[in-house]
Amino acid sequence: MATQQNKKDAAQRRAELAAKQAAMARAERRRKTGWGVGVGVLVAALVGGLIALSIHRNSTDAAQVTASESANSTTGESNLLAPTWSGVKGQTIDGVSSNQMEQLAYHIHAHLAIYVNGTQKTVPYGIGIEEPWSTEADGSSEFVDSGAAFYYLHTHDDTGVIHIESPNSTVYTLGQFFAEWNQSLSSTKIGPYTGTVTTYVNGAKYTGDPADIKMTEHEVIQLDLGKVVGFQPYTFASGL
Repeated sequence: MATQQNKKDAAQRRAELAAKQAAMARAERRRKTGWGVGVGVLVAALVGGLIALSIHRNSTDAAQVTASESANSTTGESNLLAPTWSGVKGQTIDGVSSNQMEQLAYHIHAHLAIYVNGTQKTVPYGIGIEEPWSTEADGSSEFVDSGAAFYYLHTHDDTGVIHIESPNSTVYTLGQFFAEWNQSLSSTKIGPYTGTVTTYVNGAKYTGDPADIKMTEHEVIQLDLGKVVGFQPYTFASGL
């Protein structure tokens, strides 16, 4: 039977997740609104924007390096499965390309949760987004607003939501996302951890190689390495 403290801890985790989801939804709505601006207005602002960007980059390089190295210090370094890989430089990675602008012709979201021996590991923000970044603190979550380039699979925050934003309806795999993260994924390995991996997709056990999972809209993926936690449902925030 759950103790009173366990109940309080569970309630606190649910409240923190809800706050992160709400923050991410607000940031996503702001981002979509920004994309709705007319092309003529965008072109008119481009020259001034480039000048401002140059000044901003020069004045904030040190802060951006700190953000990259800390890799979500708000969640605690020990909770990360692995930090964001800084080696994304616009090169094609495992068949996934990038663009300086986000590609919203095909725009869906999947969710990834990872447990190692019963402990949930954080999927960091910035996977698949080339540095330097511009980030925004929104509630208890950090959100990557912009970067030098966006791969068609990326994370804006640390909630585990994977943004699939592509110029066409290509079906991408979880293995391609891990390649952008520069981490291994198989039935016996997740990043730096080795052991038996139990995989769930939308609540059902998946018996194949987790790297082959095809990511579809609102797909909920869970990887348990070692101790089997059992599927934990996830609800996408409104607007995602």
